[in-house]
Amino acid sequence: MGHKRVVRRPGGYSFWTAMVVGMGMGCWPLLQPWLLTRWLSPPLVMRGGDPYVRALMRTITVSEAYGPQGYSRLYGGGHIVNFTRHPDQCVAIRPGWCSTAAGRYQLLSTTWYEKARRYHPQAHGLSFAPEFQDQVVYHWLSDPSAWNLDVAASLRRGELESVLRTLSPTWTSLGYGSESNRLTPLLPWIYRQVLREELAQQQR
Repeated sequence: MGHKRVVRRPGGYSFWTAMVVGMGMGCWPLLQPWLLTRWLSPPLVMRGGDPYVRALMRTITVSEAYGPQGYSRLYGGGHIVNFTRHPDQCVAIRPGWCSTAAGRYQLLSTTWYEKARRYHPQAHGLSFAPEFQDQVVYHWLSDPSAWNLDVAASLRRGELESVLRTLSPTWTSLGYGSESNRLTPLLPWIYRQVLREELAQQQR
């Protein structure tokens, strides 16, 4: 899709992330799985939708902007103060390079405006509020013509690896691009956990 981001510099990790990822499987019994997944990838603000696509969205955000403040996250660790529009703030990476990635899905400003014009539910304005971040990405992922793949159907068949590989040119931290990070190996496990949550929520 041509939306690759520039390479991230290594960042800091929280105590719990260091425990889970750094120490490995041996520390997982110290936490209930739902506590870990709720902290890494809280429920979406958006209501409704296919639980498989919702679970995928929550999985994407683990390697992009994990934690309870994901919707306000700027590339480099800063935070958005005005959600009226995408902040379009180019954060320096190194001399001559910067990134405008922002929000829970770390979308570049050019990607956001391109996709929001097609998928944003508002008739006027392209608000970057959390619910609209969710809705734009949800409708984008749900559009088979955008990926040459029916994402929801593939997930229902258990083809998560194929889906992540298809999406990795856009979100290169998913494991098949140049920006894998310490949370990338957790993604299949995270997906299974949050899918259980989303399916249970649908049944209520």
